[in-house]
Amino acid sequence: MNHLTSQRLFASTLCATMALATAAHAQTPPAGTATKAVLGAESQPQPYATESVVNHPRTIGWPEGRTPVAPRGYQVVKFAGGLDYPRQALLLPNGDVLVTEARTKPKLDAEPEVQRGQALSKTTGFSANRITLLRDADRDGVAEQRFVLRDGLNQPFGMQYAGGRLYVANTDGVVSFPFQPGQTRITAAPAPVASLPAGGYNNHWTRNLLLSPDARTLYVSVGSASNVAEYGMDEEKRRAAILAIDLATGRERLYASGLRNPVGMDFAPTTGTLWTAVNERDHFGDDIAPDYLVGVREGGFYGWPYSYYGRQDPRHANERRDLLATTLMPDVAVGPHAAALGLAFAKDRPGTDQLAFVARHGSWNRASFIGYDVLAVPFAQGRPTAEPRPFLTGFVADARKGEVYGRPVSVQTRGDGAVFVVDDAGDTVWLVRRAS
Repeated sequence: MNHLTSQRLFASTLCATMALATAAHAQTPPAGTATKAVLGAESQPQPYATESVVNHPRTIGWPEGRTPVAPRGYQVVKFAGGLDYPRQALLLPNGDVLVTEARTKPKLDAEPEVQRGQALSKTTGFSANRITLLRDADRDGVAEQRFVLRDGLNQPFGMQYAGGRLYVANTDGVVSFPFQPGQTRITAAPAPVASLPAGGYNNHWTRNLLLSPDARTLYVSVGSASNVAEYGMDEEKRRAAILAIDLATGRERLYASGLRNPVGMDFAPTTGTLWTAVNERDHFGDDIAPDYLVGVREGGFYGWPYSYYGRQDPRHANERRDLLATTLMPDVAVGPHAAALGLAFAKDRPGTDQLAFVARHGSWNRASFIGYDVLAVPFAQGRPTAEPRPFLTGFVADARKGEVYGRPVSVQTRGDGAVFVVDDAGDTVWLVRRAS
């Protein structure tokens, strides 16, 4: 199937929501596989039930006056526009917002169809490699000041702040800088914290950070070097995993593995469990295998590359089948190929009525759109209680033409209920707040 043909197969934006439940009506798993029901995906279709397609969107940008759409009772404000592919945000104690700006580097050996699609979607190109500080001094919801806090970085993504240090995850390592809220420029040399394997499959160069509540441990998410370990497992060392770094000693341990591309991370309120959003595997068919959320267990193995949702991947049919018995399962399915990248829990809700927000960047390996939105997942006492529901939509301009205004990539929340959504392809940070 060529690119033009695949673009014509785009369905309406309703597919993005309906596809969350597609797997629930599919064929049941074969005997001998794990049978835990995963919220949103009780069963799945067989591999290769549909053709694998390359189907990148074309990003056209946001027209003046148009914004994403939030539920009734919320207001969407353009907190900051005119950025250069913003990826992750960090909310500082003084109200300033830091944003990393970086882009995927073009791969010269990529298929021409893939290269064209990535260029049209604005995924690849020049990388700003900087951190921008956004300041809303009058607290009206619009950042009227911006400063280049630090440039000359190497595809930065995740950031954390504690104890007078700003921690930054470049694609090839974590560094820290002396920093105090209110500061608008960092000139000090970076102090190395940990080296990391650089780059990765498609957009798996991102390295996200999460600091433990006691500020002693820094969790680092590292995506896989490949789709399903096609280059061998030696290439996947310290990848497809969450690493934990003791900041006092610099010692590193493998916190969890078998997570193909864990990006968004946050601690669940009331329980303190680390949750992550994981991108599952490609080239398997339209509805397999769904991306997911999972409450991570230290030392846990989650299947990649050998299995998914308790099933052996046929591309690894005779490899490590012994692991199936101890492989841990996802908790919430959030749609196949949806590119679930951002995750943050609401900070203004009681333990019995919590929400986790999930930014879905949107599909490229599916015949019709899925993702391009932010979901809300109901939680209570730190556990999911219902299937995901749409929270922020309207990123799709014209599904039939394959056009989108932007793509949500990450999300952060504030104690007053505000939700910051970073839209990389739209070069914008959106503020979603309760309407007055």
